Amino acid sequence: MSISVNNLSKVYNTQKAVNDISFEVQKGEIVGFLGPNGAGKSTTMKILTGYLPSTSGTATVCGLPVSTDSNDTKKKIGYLPEANPLYHDMYVREYLAFVAGVHEVAEKEAAIERVIKTVGLTLEANKKIGQLSKGYKQRVGLAAALIHDPKVLILDEPTSGLDPNQIVEIREVIRSLGRDKTVLFSSHILQEVEAICDRVIIISKGHIVANDTLDNLQKRETQAQMVEVKFKEAVSPDILQNLSGVQGVQQFQTGHFQLACADADAVKKQVLQLSIDKNLDIVSLQSSSSSSLEEVFRSLTQ
Repeated sequence: MSISVNNLSKVYNTQKAVNDISFEVQKGEIVGFLGPNGAGKSTTMKILTGYLPSTSGTATVCGLPVSTDSNDTKKKIGYLPEANPLYHDMYVREYLAFVAGVHEVAEKEAAIERVIKTVGLTLEANKKIGQLSKGYKQRVGLAAALIHDPKVLILDEPTSGLDPNQIVEIREVIRSLGRDKTVLFSSHILQEVEAICDRVIIISKGHIVANDTLDNLQKRETQAQMVEVKFKEAVSPDILQNLSGVQGVQQFQTGHFQLACADADAVKKQVLQLSIDKNLDIVSLQSSSSSSLEEVFRSLTQ
């Protein structure tokens, strides 16, 4: 087991930032750790990486208890905190050499070139960190987290503040790292989580409210199936509302509707029959039986 958390709690005075949570992350998994601001994500990550002590409960990384073997567990972990602290007056290679020295990396130069290539820093590797864009600074932080070849990566908002192109690039880096490492990362960009995660853990007000695959979560939270239809002609919403099994009709624009129903296949057959009876041209007709991750997130955390 790469990460194991059992009945973990963290209390600040009278406030419980993390309240009796338990979860596991297997070797080779990429798991998204989601929650609103202040839900306890960063606190949990800081406990796992040994930066904060827990109030109660246990956390282990690669079988080692974090509370008693903090130095040994840090050797197993690559950590990119949300703030991404960097020395802006140092050159990229100089900084990575410093971090490699802290981790007592044996073949330092080879390790530096390996992580520079892995995170796509080759063209910027001879610059001072302060001269880099936000995206490349994030890459330097990720390279520093990888320099000692850890088995577990813990990334707190790794794409925070990046532009869409940079987000895609960092996403691809994380996906490639997940082939042979365990990755736990938090993000507010839900499309990013949908794109690369095997599983999602959602925390709200210090409690874990979901821990499942994306498919299972989306199916579990679905309240109604949806049928979306576009007609070439203008159509009255009342005609669609009168179809058997239709629970609600939302019109987006002329001829474009979304129908909430209990049985999407049955409603689609009725829509097709309606088009024949009324001599209507259907531009598109599709159904959906699962909620988006955004809908699941809002449902579980509000």
